[in-house]
Amino acid sequence: MKLKEIKLGSQGLVIPNIGLGCMGMTGFDDIDTYGKADEKEAIATIHRSLELGGNFLDTADLYGPFKNEQLIAKAIEGNRDEYIIATKFGWEIDDNEQITWKINGSREYLKKSVERSLKNLKTDYIDLYYMHRLDKNVPVEETVGAMSDLVKEGKIGYIGLSEVSSETVKKAHAVHPISAVQSEYSLFERTVEEKGVLKTLHELGIGFVAYSPLGRGFLSGQIRSIDDLPDNDFRREIPRFQEEHFHKNIELVEAIENMAKEKEITSSQLALAWIISKGIVAIPGTKRRKYLEENIEASKIILSESDIQKLESIVPLGTDTGATYDDFGMGLLDY
Repeated sequence: MKLKEIKLGSQGLVIPNIGLGCMGMTGFDDIDTYGKADEKEAIATIHRSLELGGNFLDTADLYGPFKNEQLIAKAIEGNRDEYIIATKFGWEIDDNEQITWKINGSREYLKKSVERSLKNLKTDYIDLYYMHRLDKNVPVEETVGAMSDLVKEGKIGYIGLSEVSSETVKKAHAVHPISAVQSEYSLFERTVEEKGVLKTLHELGIGFVAYSPLGRGFLSGQIRSIDDLPDNDFRREIPRFQEEHFHKNIELVEAIENMAKEKEITSSQLALAWIISKGIVAIPGTKRRKYLEENIEASKIILSESDIQKLESIVPLGTDTGATYDDFGMGLLDY
């Protein structure tokens, strides 16, 4: 089965219009990420994705840390070349495998990170390598220059950035062609649109990959109360899920659900189809085959111009649905 493909950047990277976000497949030791993980089902989900034409997997050294990359290595063993693997570096992880919660974009740390990811993924190349967050103490030109060396060495195929401003994109792109920028983007989160980042990417011919395209689960319609989240779920700390935004957001979800029912699809499928209609790659995260199949089906839904207008009138650009991270996390974004 072949999904519609999208060209990311100008260097030759072509991927399906929907990918698989793998973060929730392993979680972290002390933080719940979207419920309990099940390695067997997660691997089955990765295999099912490939069967359906979804061979683009998104991970990062941070997830676990390292556990997520190691899980992917198990899933793709003996079949590496069938998959397009994207991973990220930048959150500093020390030699005791502890996250320091600092961002490190230095040349030295990059070299250490890529070797670690190659080892954990059990591969000799990474298709798309992202700078996970901008290190505000290191010029982006320096970090991307070091990433460019990795392309020349054949360790990575293409360079990506995550959660960066137009200015940063332009500086980076002048050093080495950037193939993709990944940021949070959904009906509930359109900062990259408001700040002109999408316009810059379009002008420079750089692809865009949307993470959390379902508003961190809100747009699936499965969260009706804050009590639907486990006690240690990281979303409990996010303003979007706090009292002052929660009930208003539920009302928006209900309006989206009503529109989805008219079209005989799910609210998740409608939210994903909206992103894909813009020529953007969505990477919804799931660790279950059932939801994976539903998500991939969404990539085939065609929305009319009036559908898009109706949907955007429910959640107009600039709607405040609550910040996507706590104050610390917001401070690490480059906007």
